[in-house]
Amino acid sequence: MSLVGIGTDIIECLRIAKMIERHGELFITRVYTEHEIAYCSARKAATQHYAGRWAAKEAVLKALGTGWIRGISWRDVEVRNQPGGAPTVRLAGGAREVFERSGIRRLHISISHCRSHAVAYCVAEGQAADDDDDV
Repeated sequence: MSLVGIGTDIIECLRIAKMIERHGELFITRVYTEHEIAYCSARKAATQHYAGRWAAKEAVLKALGTGWIRGISWRDVEVRNQPGGAPTVRLAGGAREVFERSGIRRLHISISHCRSHAVAYCVAEGQAADDDDDV
């Protein structure tokens, strides 16, 4: 296995709080899966958790090498937590299709947040095609 891609993102928690305040449930259900909504809403600092998942979704798509392209929706990338708390990623729809075609076999994700910012980092591992043009 080798490193196929990396992605990172940082977001101000206040930006997510304003989106939730302005658009309410429409925003939340457009961006987050039912599982993510249940997880974040149950937390004392729900906005920080929503922001962390936003950053994770962005980081995953950067690691896949796509960004937000036609055919991929926010809910195609779902962040879940293992029993010990470590975050994992589940892909569906267009994001899953890109993953399967890319040679990526595993995504590693890390999320961190404080009152003001949330950050996420994703590493894509798999079988990379040899490309000697990049330095």
